[in-house]
Amino acid sequence: MMPKGLKLTKRSQDDSDRAAEALSKVELVITDCDGTLLYTDKTLGEPAKEAVRNLSAAGVRFTVASSRPGKGMRTIVDTLGIKTPFAAFNGGKLVDPAGWKTMNAHWLARDAAEIALESLARDGIDAWVFIDDQWYITNPAGEYVPLERRTVGYDAVVVKRFEDIDLGSVEKIVASTSNAVLLESKEAEFAGTLKGRATAMRSQSYYLDITHPLANKGEGIRELAKLAGVALENVAVLGDMQNDVAMFDVAGVSIVMGQASAQVQANATFVSSTNDEDGFAGGVNGLLAARKGEKVF
Repeated sequence: MMPKGLKLTKRSQDDSDRAAEALSKVELVITDCDGTLLYTDKTLGEPAKEAVRNLSAAGVRFTVASSRPGKGMRTIVDTLGIKTPFAAFNGGKLVDPAGWKTMNAHWLARDAAEIALESLARDGIDAWVFIDDQWYITNPAGEYVPLERRTVGYDAVVVKRFEDIDLGSVEKIVASTSNAVLLESKEAEFAGTLKGRATAMRSQSYYLDITHPLANKGEGIRELAKLAGVALENVAVLGDMQNDVAMFDVAGVSIVMGQASAQVQANATFVSSTNDEDGFAGGVNGLLAARKGEKVF
């Protein structure tokens, strides 16, 4: 039987033998954080911690890739004892936890940042600008400011206008609104107006991330695998949102959380339980069972 919470997606059912073989050969696991590794309340559960310890005991390397700034990942990295490089800003920045040194970074072109900010302001959507580990906002009463403060673990810097900061060194812009339909329309708009200059992808139903074209999780996974000396076919990734599909497309194995949309699930190899039902741990348990030669479906 497949370990609890892990089953083949429709995409993989026609080649189940290959999927099982790929799962058994994983040497590096890279996971999204919010909505995958973490519960919805942003806490890290004991099953996830145990799963990471079990990966280490099995000789499988582990790291994380998130839309968060590097500083906003510190608690996760320290708690799990991650020693290898990890990806922040959707892969736009690689960070070495030894000394918290930036290894590589991609900045938005100034004109792309200006176009995005002007469009968001025109539609009354709260925008946040991230430069290195600093978080800039113009509306401290924004609907999702308290959640982001709790997520990243530090306060934003309030500015009167974004023009007052250096828009030539922006690593990420976030559009935040509970109007999911409006956010989806902005994602479609930016696919045209920012084509070739930026990527706009939802990291949550209420967040739209705008980053450099190379600041995506697919490119981030490529770089992390290269640094680890692991072939992409031997990398497993876990995620839940549209911005995770880029890494699903390049990794040998992809495990999606059960709460992900049907569109996102269609791009993965396996589907696990929801993040709040310990889907991350379920995915890792399935992977480790396959490595032991156990029949997983």
